[in-house]
Amino acid sequence: MLVAGATFLFAASVGLAIAGIVAVLMLGSMLAAKLQPAPVRASARNDRRAPGQREPRIWNDGRGTIIDL
Repeated sequence: MLVAGATFLFAASVGLAIAGIVAVLMLGSMLAAKLQPAPVRASARNDRRAPGQREPRIWNDGRGTIIDL
């Protein structure tokens, strides 16, 4: 009976340690995601376009900036 109790206590403490490590890693991941720079909406200036031209579309798809003229 003593061995079973010690085994249960060991398993419970290892489980709590793993849960704590996972919690710290998840917290670090969330904080790292918050520290990423915020995306900035880019737009063309309207005074440089000739009459009748549409505004160019500019966006970033995560792999690079795309400029659709």
